[in-house]
Amino acid sequence: MKEEKTDKIEQQEDNKELPSIKETIKEQAREDERPNSASLTLRNILGGDFLSAVVIRKNILLILLIVFFVIIYISNRYSCEKKLIRIDNLQTELKDAKYRTLASESRLTEMCRESNVLKMLKENGDSTLRTPSQPPYIIIVPDNE
Repeated sequence: MKEEKTDKIEQQEDNKELPSIKETIKEQAREDERPNSASLTLRNILGGDFLSAVVIRKNILLILLIVFFVIIYISNRYSCEKKLIRIDNLQTELKDAKYRTLASESRLTEMCRESNVLKMLKENGDSTLRTPSQPPYIIIVPDNE
C-alpha cells in the first residue's frame, strides 16, 4: 500500500510538472515577447538581445522623433554645404570680375591720355585739332549787381 501511495504521489508530481514545462515552452517560443533580463551585459548589447519587441513598441514615438531629427540635421548640413560652395564660386567670380574691370580701366586710362589721343588723331588724319602754341588765358567778367 505504501508503494501505491508513493506511486500516486509521483504521478501527481509528474502531472504538476507537465503544465509548468508547457508554460516554459510557451514563454520560450515567443522570443520577441520575452521580458528583458535585469542585467545588461556587453554580449546582450552586441547581440541585440536588449532590443525586444516590447521595448521597440514602448518607444516607437521616441525612435521616430529621433529619426526625424536626424533627417532634418542631415538635410540642414547638406543645404549649408551647398550654400558655402555657392558662396565660394561667387567670390571667385567676383575676384575675376574685379581683375577684368581693373584691366579695362587701365587700358581706358592709357587710351585717354593726351599724348595718345594726339597720336591717334595724327595717325588717322581726319581731325584738324592741334596742340595750342599759346597758353590759355583767363577772361575776367565783372559781376553786375
